[in-house]
Order: sequence, then C-alpha cells, then structure tokens
Amino acid sequence: MKEMEEYLSTIENEEHRKRLRQIFAWITRTFPDLEYKTMWKQPMFLEHKTFIIGFSASKNHFPIYPETKGMEEFSNEIREAGYTQSKNLFRIGWEDTVNFPLLEKIINFNRIDKAECSTFWRK
Repeated sequence: MKEMEEYLSTIENEEHRKRLRQIFAWITRTFPDLEYKTMWKQPMFLEHKTFIIGFSASKNHFPIYPETKGMEEFSNEIREAGYTQSKNLFRIGWEDTVNFPLLEKIINFNRIDKAECSTFWRK
C-alpha cells in the first residue's frame, strides 16, 4: 500500500518503522475490509468511512487511538496489559509486547459499535 509506505517512511528509526509495518500488516490480514488512510498525518483504519482505530509514533512508544468509547470499554484490560493510557489513547512502548488479542477485541468492538454510524467520529 503506497499510502501506508509513505507514512512509514516518515519514521526515522528503522526498528520503529518495521514494528508498525508488522502491526499494520496484521490488521490488514485480520481485518481485510478495513481501509487504511493517513489523515492529519496519522495512520488510521476506517470502515464505511468511519474511524475504527488510529496510531501515531513518538520517541518512546506508539499511541493507539480507539476513540474515547473504546478506551472506556477496555480501560481495565489495557491497564492489565501494562500499557499507560489517557482518556483517548493508550501507549505501547517500542520494546513492549503487542497484545494482539486485546487489539483484535478493541477493533471488533469499534466495528460492531459503529456499524450503523454515518459520521467519521462518534457523536
């Protein structure tokens, strides 16, 4: 995917770039109906033009954005996985293990919860 590679090329650290490429590849294999987009300089995955999950990259971690409702639904599991969090995102350290079953649950939750959503963000 050209758009995805264009975003990944902006990440200076090769290991960080590889890590996100692996995660994005897992998402596209696991959820082939999701559409990748780079919007507001951030990678995100959409379904029927509504936001499902987003990412970004920083020096020590990569934040994941499942929207506030997704954070509220999975806050305890995110904490149990050892990730730090705020109201709108959680952070996985570059050296931390990615809890793919949790990520899958979060994505599935958003897909089901937003199945009839006609806006980009929840209202």
